[in-house]
Amino acid sequence: MTEAPHSHSKKRGLMAGLRSSFLTGLVVVLPIGLTLYLIWTVTGLIDSWVLPFIPSAYRPDNLMRYYLGEDYVLNVRGVGVIVFLLFTIFMGWVARGLIGRSFLSWAEGLVDRMPVVRSVYNGLKQIAETVFAQTDQNFEKACLVEYPKEGIWAIGFISTKAKGEIAARFPEHDEMLSVFLPTTPNPTSGFLLFVPATDVRMLDMKIEDAAKLIISAGLVYPGGKEGVTTTKPPTAITPPPPAA
Repeated sequence: MTEAPHSHSKKRGLMAGLRSSFLTGLVVVLPIGLTLYLIWTVTGLIDSWVLPFIPSAYRPDNLMRYYLGEDYVLNVRGVGVIVFLLFTIFMGWVARGLIGRSFLSWAEGLVDRMPVVRSVYNGLKQIAETVFAQTDQNFEKACLVEYPKEGIWAIGFISTKAKGEIAARFPEHDEMLSVFLPTTPNPTSGFLLFVPATDVRMLDMKIEDAAKLIISAGLVYPGGKEGVTTTKPPTAITPPPPAA
C-alpha cells in the first residue's frame, strides 16, 4: 500500500523546518561559542606566560589550597592577564618619564650593537608602533578604485594626499591620492596605490563598515542594507484612444 502524497510533503516540511532551525541556531551559537573559546584560550595562554614569574606561594591555585583545604582544586584563569595589564601600565608610566626614556634609549643602543637581536627587535617595535601608536594619522575615507583593470572596482582606504616627488611626477593631475587597497579576508595586507583624485569614487560608509565588507568577502553588508538604490522615474502612461 503506497503512502499518501500529503504525508511525504509533511515529512519534507518537517525536515526543512528542522534544517532551517539548525542553520539559524548555528548563526546564533557559533559567534558566541567561538568568542568565548578564544577568550578562554588567550587568557590561558597569557596566564601560562605570566604565572611562572609569580612566587609559587602566591599563585591562585596554591592560595586556594591554603585557605580552603588541600582537597580544593580550582583552575583560576585571568590572574595572569590582570598582572600583565598592571605591569604593562606601570612600564608605560615609567617609560613616559625622564628616567624611563633615558633607560630605554640606553637599552635600545645596547640592542643595536647585537646583529641578530637588532633585526628582530626593530621589526617587532615597528609592528607595535604601527598597531598601537596613539596618533591622529588614520585612514580618512573608504573609496572605490578601478583595480586590477578598467571596469572592475575594489574597495580602498584613502590615507593621505600624495606629496613630494610622487605628486611632482604627475603634473597633469591636480591631485593624487594615496590609497591602501586591502586584500580579502586579511585586510592587514594589501597594496599602496597612487590614484588621481578624479578616478576615485568616495563612499559614505564608515571605515569599520568597509573593513567588515572586505573581511566577509562581500557577505556582510554595512548595516544589513542591500546598498543604495536609485529610484527610476515613473513611466508616463499613455491614455487609451477615444472610442469611435
